[in-house]
Amino acid sequence: MQLSCIYFYLYFCENIQMVKTLNLAYAYENGEELKFPNIEVSPGKHLLVIGPSGVGKTTLLYLLAGLLPPLRGIISVAGTELNSLTRKEMDKFRGNYIGLVFQQYYFIKSLNVSDNLRLRQSFPKNTNDTQRRHELTERLGLKDYLDEKVATLSQGQQQRLSIALGLIHRPKIILADEPTSNLDDVNCVKVIDLLKEEAEICKSSLLIITHDLRVMSHFQNQVML
Repeated sequence: MQLSCIYFYLYFCENIQMVKTLNLAYAYENGEELKFPNIEVSPGKHLLVIGPSGVGKTTLLYLLAGLLPPLRGIISVAGTELNSLTRKEMDKFRGNYIGLVFQQYYFIKSLNVSDNLRLRQSFPKNTNDTQRRHELTERLGLKDYLDEKVATLSQGQQQRLSIALGLIHRPKIILADEPTSNLDDVNCVKVIDLLKEEAEICKSSLLIITHDLRVMSHFQNQVML
């Protein structure tokens, strides 16, 4: 009996998808409807979603993060259907399982780097993992700026802080919106390598949404919008 349970557990772990969508669609207030291809991302695997401006890439990312409700279709993250969660449950689920790296930066500029990261660690679980903050900021080149106010950071440092905020809680899935769009070729490669390395360390899946064709050579699994 115990052996059967172990086989079932192994089968379940091997076949569960970290991200899975089916017949997903969204409608804007003006009536425009967007339809998205079905997506499957296995645990620890990565996916690049690429397409030109205006096709709904950011909308797709917001749907996957539970920030927008779909018109129809199914979104499953880590085996949980987002459609089944209440708003409060979705906020808690997102805080535990999803790491968001936005194209625009969302900081509390009156706080320093360390306090921004500590605030992110406090939700949904009230944790204060100093070692995690130090290790992550050291890898991102921010360790010497922990006591600096966010407003004093350079553009590149703010971008790395945005990545740190998306990763500090060791999410199961990292969703990154146009992380390289404003970067030169050298820094484009650095950011992609950094995201992939951190995903490997956290044992996370990485899903990047972008129109940047330079990123295509870095991902084997791709979906075109």
